[in-house]
Amino acid sequence: MVLSAVKALLQFTTVLPLGRHAGYDAFARASWILPIAGYVTGGAGALVALIMPTPVLAAAGALATILVVSGLNHFDGLLDLGDGLMAHGGREKRVNALTDRQIGAGGVGAGIIVTMLAFAGLLSVTAVACAVIIGEVLAKWVQSALIAHGRPFREGMFSYISGFSRPWFSAAAFLLCLPLLLLPVAPAALAGAGAAAVVTFLGVMMVARHLFGGINGDITGAANEVARALVVIALALAGV
Repeated sequence: MVLSAVKALLQFTTVLPLGRHAGYDAFARASWILPIAGYVTGGAGALVALIMPTPVLAAAGALATILVVSGLNHFDGLLDLGDGLMAHGGREKRVNALTDRQIGAGGVGAGIIVTMLAFAGLLSVTAVACAVIIGEVLAKWVQSALIAHGRPFREGMFSYISGFSRPWFSAAAFLLCLPLLLLPVAPAALAGAGAAAVVTFLGVMMVARHLFGGINGDITGAANEVARALVVIALALAGV
């Protein structure tokens, strides 16, 4: 059951060739395992960072690898959220801009800004490999927390997954983040990174409720991108 859920998770969050499609319900019923995907995508980015000859190439290669391995799914959510945030008018117009498949200036701007911040953060750390793993794992915790505590504003993939979720899922997801303590990073720096993840979760919850009336899959994906950038910046500020 657990292996089936992990396989379904990785098929949902990555483009890795994992054979026959696993039942999507297996992941939906155990969304607290999302940080596992962070170890996979972050690990792929870390491997690329370790073989790059310069810090700039390490940062760019790690970030590009993460985006590609994840199939740009979360990045797509970031673009949609950017359009929703920049839409003029009431909640209905913002929701329409968020869920519209076309990408406008708001989406392009959001993609550039968040990616630029993540890249700058990675350029500012000395341990790029550790930073990308921490950023990815904690970003997936943010997604787990949003699924566990967010209120869907319409029927869709997010509402389906959140229907299986329970409040304790965010705590279970947090436990899956504890292996990060094994990395050669000071506990104080990890605490700062964790604080950045919590701030992202709370900020996304507040903005989403106020502007859109709740959460959907696009917002959850966007939160992953924002959380990664803020976590990496927090690590840079902590001197990692």
